[in-house]
Amino acid sequence: MATTVKKTVVAAGLIIFRRVSKEIQYLMLQASYGDFHWSPPKGHVDRGETERQAALRETEEEAGITVDQLHLYEDFRTDLHYTVRGKPKTVIYWLSELKNPDFAVKLSKEHKDFKWLDLKDALEIAKYEDLKEALNKAHDYIATSVAS
Repeated sequence: MATTVKKTVVAAGLIIFRRVSKEIQYLMLQASYGDFHWSPPKGHVDRGETERQAALRETEEEAGITVDQLHLYEDFRTDLHYTVRGKPKTVIYWLSELKNPDFAVKLSKEHKDFKWLDLKDALEIAKYEDLKEALNKAHDYIATSVAS
């Protein structure tokens, strides 16, 4: 009897932070579908593009933030693994800092709201434990590896 191997869906995105005074704030987008969950910008990797290219494309599509407006921390990467509708999914996040903290986010139709939140508040609206772990990991990285 042959077993069916379920292909893993791969998505990529950016955990984006900004500095307001001395506070670190994270960009969280609220989906306009399903359970209206909150997450950093992310989306499916298209055929022919790398995961990092997908993360940058999705960030521009979903929040209007282009690569030249970001400082990407290429040595930070965190992978989330979970199941959606019975299919395995991996989401890869890199960390980036918004160069201009006053930049105006421009949402796509995929999202209905956005918020810049400190870590505590971002963790409160992040529904999934693995996303909370990713945000904590990013915050620890900023505290130990990013100049203020």
